Amino acid sequence: MGQVFCLRRTTTGLTTGTTRTETVYGVTSLAPAQASPAHLLALVRGHWTIENRLHWVRDVTFDEDRSQIRRGAGPQVMATLRNLAISLLRLAGAPFIAPALREAGWQSRATILRLLGVNLHPPAAGL
Repeated sequence: MGQVFCLRRTTTGLTTGTTRTETVYGVTSLAPAQASPAHLLALVRGHWTIENRLHWVRDVTFDEDRSQIRRGAGPQVMATLRNLAISLLRLAGAPFIAPALREAGWQSRATILRLLGVNLHPPAAGL
């Protein structure tokens, strides 16, 4: 154990406007010389960035926790497909996955394939 840290978070609910404060504690193998308080805060925020940008989207938008696919390679394949969809939408510039996913559902196959970089009309021979 390199050091122990305490982090106090204050959050405000978007719909209710109520404020909540919580205190959490962490343990790291990084010594104080290796990680200042600012560096530890950046590491914690980096963890939550991953949680909010990927895991939350998989849990809420794709409702992954209620998936009934449980046998063989099915769960891993579906997780890979969900990650692929999220990555493609992010690469296409979607700041929010749920509305981008709904929008993609209204698009033609040609539009989706173009988004994937698939050209439906290859150039004529000799060009």
